[in-house]
Amino acid sequence: MNEKVLKIVQKIFNVISILGIIACLIGGYYLYRIDILRDPQALSELVMAHYILGPFIFIGLQIIQVVIPIIPGGITTAAGVMIFGPYVGFLYNYVGIVIGSIILFHMGRVYGSVLAKTFIKEKHYNKYMSWVDKGQKKYDILFFIAILLPVAPDDALVLISSQTKMTWKYFLFTIFVAKPLPIYLYSYLLIHGSGFLANLLT
Repeated sequence: MNEKVLKIVQKIFNVISILGIIACLIGGYYLYRIDILRDPQALSELVMAHYILGPFIFIGLQIIQVVIPIIPGGITTAAGVMIFGPYVGFLYNYVGIVIGSIILFHMGRVYGSVLAKTFIKEKHYNKYMSWVDKGQKKYDILFFIAILLPVAPDDALVLISSQTKMTWKYFLFTIFVAKPLPIYLYSYLLIHGSGFLANLLT
């Protein structure tokens, strides 16, 4: 591929990236206003009303809630399992969250700390960046462990990681390998946690 063709491809990719970001912001704001992302019943009705497009709508919602970290993702993750069942729901959650994480990491690389500080409070940003001061290799290990935990602020850590020297190869490895466990645990806790606590108290 010669240099001219490469530049054209890069420009096209950048335009698509920008349009995708704009679409996510507009879509996220709209869904937030109509409370879809915080109401499991409304989310279920939206997805089930579109039998063929339902899975794509749900995966798109998961991508949006990752790309826009201020939107709570817990409801959509649990809703995916409740709507589609434990196995298919897990798959759709995984696909949406992984794609969203890749887009978010790319956005962080392109737009830098300005974007990261838009979604992350400065004191938290400085706290996470202090982990990087301990060395990139140590941070990479901490990032992998954090992604494994169902309670870690994954989206914030993805943005922080985009500000470091973490390689795309290592980032993709972490997201593909470490994401399944917390998605499963988070879904299980949200769906069955209340019943489990109720049994303990009775």
